[in-house]
Amino acid sequence: MAFAEITGWGKCLPPAVLTNDDLSTIIETNDEWIRSRTGIESRRVSHVETSDLATVAAQRALAAAGIEAAQLDLLIVATCSPDTLIPNIASKVQGNLGAVRAAAFDMNAACTGFLYGLETATKMLQAGHYQHALIIGAEHLTWYLDWSKRDTAVLFGDGAGAVVISQTDQEVGLLDAQLGCDSAGRDVLAIPAFGTAMDRFDPQNGHFAFDFSGRDIFKRAVKGMGAAANQVLSRNQLSAEQIDVVVPHQANKRIIEALCDHAGISLDKAFVNIQHYGNTSAATIPIALCEAVEQGVVKPHSQLLTAAFGAGLTWGAGLIRWGERTTPLQQSDAELPATDKTALELLAYAVDQCQNRQA
Repeated sequence: MAFAEITGWGKCLPPAVLTNDDLSTIIETNDEWIRSRTGIESRRVSHVETSDLATVAAQRALAAAGIEAAQLDLLIVATCSPDTLIPNIASKVQGNLGAVRAAAFDMNAACTGFLYGLETATKMLQAGHYQHALIIGAEHLTWYLDWSKRDTAVLFGDGAGAVVISQTDQEVGLLDAQLGCDSAGRDVLAIPAFGTAMDRFDPQNGHFAFDFSGRDIFKRAVKGMGAAANQVLSRNQLSAEQIDVVVPHQANKRIIEALCDHAGISLDKAFVNIQHYGNTSAATIPIALCEAVEQGVVKPHSQLLTAAFGAGLTWGAGLIRWGERTTPLQQSDAELPATDKTALELLAYAVDQCQNRQA
């Protein structure tokens, strides 16, 4: 049986940092309120498009894997904030990279998108027709936000993370996953006034509602992720003690704590970086995975449990066994174009528009 080893990893965070104190100049909130409820201290605001973030993360992952873009057979971009709906941004990233022979498509499972993409790509490699695949989670969520509404404005940030997986006969990579969707809860986390359901001639288009029911999301997220995690552990006859690192979706520190409790895994094993980046949706898991490797938390042959939930309400969990190598084969010099603007300066027009609409 073929497996799909994670051979490369890379991330891209835009340089502009929006702190909780910065947010307090826009909306009625403060650092203590945000930090105590979410665990978030700051987040990034992008000055470029989602595809640009995805491209840099991908270039860094390819360098870590030591392969050229032209060797890729498959490219999946998990995102719910693409530059364009038609065409997909995977085709743009393919062109940016020069991945001339790769099949390329976007995948929208919201915050669970990267895990959905990793499972899909793994199965396609295991089918035997593909040798190398690139899976990217990339988001520019600050573009969607209503900067007059505290409940959502404090939560989200921008960024991208990517992995390369390569076919191998070693029993490593994503070994098992349990994916699902709780469609009964799809309205508790939604941007309904977008897509063909909206009136394209309404002059209010562009002022998106961001429906968010935090309490209901918390309950459904913990239930969905926890059940999936327990199924994966049970199917593979693993105890909680045999998991070395938990790499969860970074939505809320309380949800991460509840997930670990539900799965019976010590919170000390959870890799948490939400304090730096907020919720970057499909990008949270690959960014966290990159940093866990970079910081030496992931070691050769580590067993990782990952779990996520997102709008839909999609959910899932996966078991990853790391290979031997935890250092990049090469380093990429890929960088985003420079900006001299602060996060508040980048957001100034959007903040003005949102607050004038509420006045």
